[in-house]
Amino acid sequence: MRSPSEFRKGKPGFYPDQAVYAEFSCAEFGLAFRDLDGGSGLIFSVASRGGLLHFGAGRCSWYPQNSATAATLASDKHFASRILREAGVPALGGEYFFLHDRHRAHRPAGHERGDAIDYFRRLGGAAFVKPLTGSRGDFAQAVHGEAALVRYLDDVMKYYDAVLIQPIVDATEYRIFLLDDDALYCARKYPPFVSGDGVHTMRELLTVHNDALRARGLSPASLPNQDPSLDTVPAKGERREIPGRMNLSAGGTMVLAPAPSEKAVTLARQAARAIGLRVAAIDMFVDIGGNPDAIEIIEVNSNPAIRLLEDSSRGDLILKIWHHTFSAMGLL
Repeated sequence: MRSPSEFRKGKPGFYPDQAVYAEFSCAEFGLAFRDLDGGSGLIFSVASRGGLLHFGAGRCSWYPQNSATAATLASDKHFASRILREAGVPALGGEYFFLHDRHRAHRPAGHERGDAIDYFRRLGGAAFVKPLTGSRGDFAQAVHGEAALVRYLDDVMKYYDAVLIQPIVDATEYRIFLLDDDALYCARKYPPFVSGDGVHTMRELLTVHNDALRARGLSPASLPNQDPSLDTVPAKGERREIPGRMNLSAGGTMVLAPAPSEKAVTLARQAARAIGLRVAAIDMFVDIGGNPDAIEIIEVNSNPAIRLLEDSSRGDLILKIWHHTFSAMGLL
């Protein structure tokens, strides 16, 4: 069996991961893969004698077995959290706030920008904030102090309409990937880091890191400018973690690992069922505050990336995921 990486060879740097995996899976299952956009991989079709499916990158879903309603509910972090809590699933929660006046007549009171400042104060002047419908870790970060929050909201409102403000949690983060009730794999998540070269300061290394994020359309990592550690020079090979978001796209890392507990797997299944998803990646905090029984669902992802599997040489799991998709849609 050829590996996904072999199908990646010769592709442009922007070529979507899932287009690589679809072509890889089609070769294994005897299906016809056809690029429809001049070799970009941004639009393609998969065909068999029984039917034809089209896929698109960007905001398009790679998992048509998830209904549009379920996928849309999952993409709104507040909606998803409320549904989970209604189903008895512990979810991190938080409150949402709009950054623009447009559509104000269509929403309840208590969710405007001024209300966000009040809520932030009730959290003690420190919180984790992210766009309500964001992805890939864009603008997901801890914010300390009202002045920092104001600057953050000014930046985010250029790109998003609303944010979710949550308490900062001290815990370990995991992702559990589900196909229906099958927990296909589990991964532990770690924060991004920069590696010292013995020459450049942490501030300079972070600038390079942030430039790379901006080039991919993501917000830069945010650290206090007055932090004296930013002016230190890490030794060659020394790793310095960048606290906050742990998304792969933002430089974080994930490592395949056993599930932290059977309870975690059970809660992941309950979360996916509550939203109505057949394919889902459930992000959760475990061991909150050092309590091994304390678990909170962070997010329910209806369109999760699976680059981790290629990087971990688990083409077999990529095939299972795409077999599920092709079978559910009547191609196999």
